[in-house]
Formats: sequence, C-alpha cells, structure tokens
Amino acid sequence: MPHTPTRRTVLLCTGAAALAAGCGDGGGDGGSAAASPGQELAATSDIPVGGGRVFTDEKIVVTQPEQGTFKAFSAVCTHQNCLVSEVRDGTIDCACHGSRFSITDGSVEQGPATRPLPEERIAVEGNSVRPA
Repeated sequence: MPHTPTRRTVLLCTGAAALAAGCGDGGGDGGSAAASPGQELAATSDIPVGGGRVFTDEKIVVTQPEQGTFKAFSAVCTHQNCLVSEVRDGTIDCACHGSRFSITDGSVEQGPATRPLPEERIAVEGNSVRPA
C-alpha cells in the first residue's frame, strides 16, 4: 500500500530542501556577485582622473579623484539600495532618487541619501585594479 504524505511531511521536506539550498556555496561558474581577490576589475587607464567607473556585477565603484589615487566604494546606494548608475562631474550618481556621493570619500553631496557609500578595499598593482 503506497504511503500518502501528510501536510507535516511535505512542509518538513520543503523546509529542509530550502535550507540546504540556502546553505550551499552556489557551485556553478557565475553565481558570485562580488569579485574575487586577485581578479582584475579594470586597468588603471580605464578609470578616468576626476571620475570613475561603476562595476554593476561586482557592486563596486572605483574612482580616481586625483592622478594615481584610486578609491573604491559600494555601488549600492544607501538610500534605498539601488545600484548607482554613473560617475560624472566629481560625483557618483544614483538614478533612482537622485542621490550623489563624492568620488573622494563617498560622502553624501546630494540627498535623499543621508549615509555615505561604504568604502571597499582594492589593490592597485602595476596597471591593474583588483579587489583586496
């Protein structure tokens, strides 16, 4: 006689499956959003002086406020977690609600955001910008 699963059995099984999926390392070849240490983000020549570049897949913004000085910040706006869209005129801009952040230190230059972009660690080695 076949066994008919009870509601309790179904809930326990689906909960265990969800837990196992959430605890996995993702496997596969493209599941990671953040760049791995050592993986090149860009050549230094790709980051304009007085500007920067948004890396949406890695959720990081790299700027070069002055020649040879590179900074990195989270690309996630502190207002409502949109990804910032561009770097121009000395600011990192979020198109969702108009927040602007300084390319020098990530501080808020124009709201509605009230908190700065968190700083990210990078390493500049030769002509290469990499996550630290």
